[in-house]
Amino acid sequence: MRITFYGAAREVTGSMHLIEVNDQRILLECGLFQGRRSETYERNLNFPFDPKTIDALVLSHAHIDHSGNIPNLVKQGFRGNIWCTAATRNLGSYMLLDSGYIQENDVEYLNKKRRKRGEPPVEPLYTKTDAQAALGQLISVGLHRTVMVADGVKATFYNAGHILGSAFVALDIQEHATSKSWRVVFSGDIGREGLSILRSPETLDAADILIVESTYGDRLHEPYQAARKQLRDVIRDTVRRRGKVIIPAFAVERTQEIIYALNQLEAAGDIPELPVFVDSPLAVSATEVFRMHPEEWDAEAQAFLAAGNGRNPFDSSRIEYVRDVRRSKQINFMSQPAVIISASGMAENGRILHHLKNNIENSENTILFVGFQAQDTLGRRILDGVSPVRILGDEYKVRAQVVSIDGYSAHADQAELLAWARPFDRERLGQVFVVHGEQAASFTFAEKLRGERVKQVTVPERGQSFEL
Repeated sequence: MRITFYGAAREVTGSMHLIEVNDQRILLECGLFQGRRSETYERNLNFPFDPKTIDALVLSHAHIDHSGNIPNLVKQGFRGNIWCTAATRNLGSYMLLDSGYIQENDVEYLNKKRRKRGEPPVEPLYTKTDAQAALGQLISVGLHRTVMVADGVKATFYNAGHILGSAFVALDIQEHATSKSWRVVFSGDIGREGLSILRSPETLDAADILIVESTYGDRLHEPYQAARKQLRDVIRDTVRRRGKVIIPAFAVERTQEIIYALNQLEAAGDIPELPVFVDSPLAVSATEVFRMHPEEWDAEAQAFLAAGNGRNPFDSSRIEYVRDVRRSKQINFMSQPAVIISASGMAENGRILHHLKNNIENSENTILFVGFQAQDTLGRRILDGVSPVRILGDEYKVRAQVVSIDGYSAHADQAELLAWARPFDRERLGQVFVVHGEQAASFTFAEKLRGERVKQVTVPERGQSFEL
C-alpha cells in the first residue's frame, strides 16, 4: 500500500491524499488550493495524476478547501463514486454550484484585463454546469454504516463535529498480494467539544495509521461561553448608540452559529429585540440544509426546538433571510438598530462589501469579526486598524467600532486535537501523518504527539509518498 500527500501538506488548503492498494486508487478529498491567483489557477487546473485513473473518492465534509476541485476532477475524466454523509451531499450541492458560479465570474473579470493587454482569454476552472454534473456522483452514507468503496477497502464514517455533515473516516484495508491488513483513520477536520448546534466529535481507539489535521495545532481558543458573552455585550453597546452591527461571516456554519446565539440571547432576554438580516444567498440555502438535518443537532439545540414558543435555532419573528438584491439594498436605508450578517467572512467579495461601505464611516455602528482574517484581505486591514480602506474602488474612513470575537472557531485547537487523538491504542498505532496546517502549526502539533508516546510522527511534504 502507498499513501501520497498531494495537498494540505505543510499548508491548509487544497486537501488531497491518494491511497493505492490492490491496483485501486482511492482519493481522500479533492479540495481547492487557495493562494496567489496565478499559482492557484495552475495548481488547481493540473492534477498530479490522471483523474481517469482514480477509482473512488472519500469526502469528509463540504468545505471548499476539501471538496472544491471535485467538479474539475470529474470534468477531466473521473467517473467513480464520491462517498460522503447525507448532510455533506446536501450542503455540497449548494456550495459546489456556488463555487462554479464564482469560477465563471472570476474568469470573466480576469479576461477583461487580459483583453486590454492583448492576451488570449482563459477558461474557468469549471462552471456551474460542470459542478451540476459532478453532483451526480455523490453517494451518501449514514454514520457507522460500513460500505465497500474499492476492492479490499471498507469505509466507515464517524461524526467529526466540525460543520454539518462533517465526518472522519476509518478505512479497513486488506491487501491481497501480502494478506496484510490496516486500519487507516483520516480525520478530515475535527470540531470542538461543546460547539453550538452540532454534537461533539466522536473518538476511536483503534488505528494502524492516522492522518490528522493540525489547523490550530499550535494554539488554544478562548472558551465558547466567553464568546457568547462578548456577542451579548457588543449587541447591547451598539444598540445603546442606536447603531447597527455588521458581521462578515462565512455562509456555512459560522452564519448559522451566530443566528442561533442571537436567538438564544433574545429568548433569554439578554439582548433587546431587534431586526436580524441574513443577507447571503448561499447562507440562506445552507441554513435550509441545517433545518433538514436535526439529527445532526446536539442536545442543547434539540431542547431549544422542543421548548416551543414558535422558535427553532434558526428562526424567529425578528430574523429575515434575504435573497433578493433589491431587499439587500433596502437594508442600507434603515436608520434603526439592526444586525446584518453577510458573506464573505473575510470581506473580500459579496454583499458584505455594500454593507461595509454604507456603515463603516458611522461611529454609532460596529463591525464585528467572528472568524479568522487572512493576510491581505479587507477584513484583516480593518481589524489591523488601517484607515481609510478601499471598498469597491472607493476609500472610506473607518469610524465604526471594530471588534473581534475569537471563540467561534469550528476547528479543534491544540488541546482538543490531542484529546481526540489520545484514545488511539499506542501499541497498535504505528504511524501518524500530520496534515492540514501551516508549517509552524503542523510541526508543533507533531512534537506534542511525540510527547504522548506516539511511535512515529511525520509531517509530509506535498508530493511525498510512503510505502507501507
